[in-house]
Amino acid sequence: MPALSPVLRAVLDTLPLSLRGRVRNGSARGASQPASLSPEQIAEQLLLPARPKSAEEIQRAAHEDQGRFLARQERWSELSAAIMRADTACARTSAGAPVADLLAFGARADVVGAVTDALADGSAPSLLGLAALEEILNETPNDYAIALIVAHAHIDIGWAFRGTGWREEIPALARAAFRAHFQRAERILSAFDESSADAPSLAAARCALLAAKPRPQDHVADTYEALIDLDPANPRPMRAMGNHLLPRWFGSYRQLDLEARRTAARTTHLWGAGAYAWVYLDALAVDPFCAAHVDVDYFIDGLRDILERSTDQHGVNALAAFCAVTMAPLAENLLPDTAARAARAEVHGALEWICTDHLRELHPLVWAEASAGPNLPHPLPSREALRVRGEATAKAWIAKVFEQELREGTVIAFTPRGLRRMEKPA
Repeated sequence: MPALSPVLRAVLDTLPLSLRGRVRNGSARGASQPASLSPEQIAEQLLLPARPKSAEEIQRAAHEDQGRFLARQERWSELSAAIMRADTACARTSAGAPVADLLAFGARADVVGAVTDALADGSAPSLLGLAALEEILNETPNDYAIALIVAHAHIDIGWAFRGTGWREEIPALARAAFRAHFQRAERILSAFDESSADAPSLAAARCALLAAKPRPQDHVADTYEALIDLDPANPRPMRAMGNHLLPRWFGSYRQLDLEARRTAARTTHLWGAGAYAWVYLDALAVDPFCAAHVDVDYFIDGLRDILERSTDQHGVNALAAFCAVTMAPLAENLLPDTAARAARAEVHGALEWICTDHLRELHPLVWAEASAGPNLPHPLPSREALRVRGEATAKAWIAKVFEQELREGTVIAFTPRGLRRMEKPA
């Protein structure tokens, strides 16, 4: 298992002994246990129905499985047609994931998974599967959907070699492999820059290539702006842009805030202030100091506008988990910036109104993902382990919101029609 980061190690020391082993195994993020109520009391008085598998998970799995099946059966023309139809229609799942991306992900999953597993095990990966994809591409040189599958396979494998650490932490050979795979992906996609300029999936791929460009800071905002304007209802490019505009990548806090405001202004008809929150969401998740630069009132207005326009419970759970877990208070020695701590506390406090006004059911895997943070363990725990972990995490944080009422004997029940408060049965 990789060594804990200094921040996570310091956070770990603040946890109760019963939780430290679970954190070391990747099951919790850098925050102390929120609720002091007993598990039995929470189970009896906090009635929050959990969905073992949400509609969003079912939809995503179905599209990924379709892509994987068609690729395994070598039905490339059917796969290409399905990706192009979804791309043209900007088809999305109920929580907003682009269907074209999911189909393409499933189609390359076997190839990428084999390389990722080998690297995680410390073995030399075989690139025979990637070579087979290249042969398919040679047979269909004018098919941009097939080109996307192969290009993204190279991008994914490049990241597998590089890892997610800071640039100076990456070994020279890993950096070289990262650059080589990204350069190959760029050559593959270059033939389609002009002929298929209106395809959101191609614009997204060009954004993905920014990570390996010599001076991406010169055009990162313009590249993402082109994609966002093609598909403004898709929040993923906004989130990715915010991350890439952090100082650790290609921008600055000032540029990040400027682009968040510009994106919100261009998409007011769809999101209200929501795009401002979308652009900041991943940036806040990976950089605690970013909170010192966010306009908290504008960000929270953005969260409200997102939840008023998108009532899907997967999205509600994701934003609730973000506020609860990702924005959990950090000790002063971990985050000495007073403004950043204050901003995080305000965002963390939004959990109360999200639960009261919007949460109707629990999606445990969403909370498990938030607890794990950006660096998921490899291999992943079983689905059942993730479900149990996510449900426990969610109920502990939500119980903290209603702790006083629960202590007084009130039953807090989440229903399809909203939150209900009832007396505990005698």
